[in-house]
Amino acid sequence: MSEVADLLPALVALRQDIHAHPELAFTEHRTAALVAAALKELGLEVHEGIGGTGVVGVLRHGAGRCIGLRADMDALPMQEQSGLAHASRTGGIHHGCGHDGHTTMLLGAARHLARTRRFAGTVVFIFQPAEEGKGGARVMIEDGLFERFPCDAVYALHNWPDLPLGEAQTRPGAIMAAADRFDITVRGRGGHAAQPQQTPDAILAASELVCQLNTIVARQIDPGESAVLSVTRIEGGHSHNVLPAEVGITGTVRSFDADTQDRIEAALRARAAGVALSSGTEIEVTYTRYYPATINSRAEAELALAAAQSIGLRASEAARPAFTSEDFAFMLKEVPGAYLWLGQGAAAAAVSDADAVAAWASRPLHHPCYDFNDKALPLGIRWFTAVVEREMGGLGG
Repeated sequence: MSEVADLLPALVALRQDIHAHPELAFTEHRTAALVAAALKELGLEVHEGIGGTGVVGVLRHGAGRCIGLRADMDALPMQEQSGLAHASRTGGIHHGCGHDGHTTMLLGAARHLARTRRFAGTVVFIFQPAEEGKGGARVMIEDGLFERFPCDAVYALHNWPDLPLGEAQTRPGAIMAAADRFDITVRGRGGHAAQPQQTPDAILAASELVCQLNTIVARQIDPGESAVLSVTRIEGGHSHNVLPAEVGITGTVRSFDADTQDRIEAALRARAAGVALSSGTEIEVTYTRYYPATINSRAEAELALAAAQSIGLRASEAARPAFTSEDFAFMLKEVPGAYLWLGQGAAAAAVSDADAVAAWASRPLHHPCYDFNDKALPLGIRWFTAVVEREMGGLGG
């Protein structure tokens, strides 16, 4: 920790400032300006406006490989309820996923690498907008990210409240799930609830379809594979005595390979067609595959764990991937790399203050009282640094 201790007071203040001024996808103008100014202050080559509000900083030191390090900048459309002094000052927007911490850790790594330079090659610091469901990584790639800044490997991390502070995990292969969304509209004609024989019943058809959707994974996906289908919204009707003309169904599918995605989408469409035929309704299906699975390459996953161990983290291979999704997946489809879970939770046995335990361990990502644990900042800075030094000839500590 001593190597980066002098950086921490300013970085903690910066992290809390970003937390207090959250910005949604593709509107991260203030955050991007802070990032660009900080990188320019270090003398880095800085490129702004990539993929909208994305920022890239380039640090060159001799000849060698080019390694990309990525952090996300956007917040969530939710109300913060933490009551902290640095809580969001913008109603309905909250850094409830810790991207303020990710941005700050990568800036800290840029500061540390710029002064130590224990590597030979080029580091590309990628500050990405719009991770929360808007595909900012894909947009940066479409805007020429890897053509302009070709990388031999790319790395990212995410704070992980489920792991205690001081632990880290990743794994070769799938680490986060693909995320799909379905929106289904069931149409009858509408009519009097006392005369159901005169109109196809959209609510009854929707109810039957929901039941059938929940059998897809259980009956059409190999039990040895992993997938989740969840219906998350059903909406229709406004009166106790009117059969609505239309009912909407929305949900999500999570899986880890394209073959499973194909089978689930085909089964969903088939069930919708069957219910439409049997109920006399019309059913329209919109199926959107918005994030692919996050797939780590083996060599880079192993290096990520080795780098974590080298700085004193208790690093281990994750037993299984998570069903949450991450748009760093788009970058890993273009360039080999790895995505690390960095623990930020508190272990009850190691903390005497029960309130401190609750503050970090019991508030998951996307919770209205969530806050990034500033004690994780030096761990992330040192991990990013160790990755670069291991990739490009340094000692990794």
